[in-house]
Amino acid sequence: MVLLIVVLLLALVLGGAGFALHVLWWIALVVLAVWLLGFVFRGERAGGRGRWYRW
Repeated sequence: MVLLIVVLLLALVLGGAGFALHVLWWIALVVLAVWLLGFVFRGERAGGRGRWYRW
């Protein structure tokens, strides 16, 4: 019985971690797209350093 509970808890933790990692991959892809768009639109602004972000 204890082994069954341990296996179920392990499956629950690994399933939750898999979902969290999947969500983190989508967030990373969105951040990468925004970062690449920053390079595309970098030179359109007159004055300043030509960047739309501060860092």
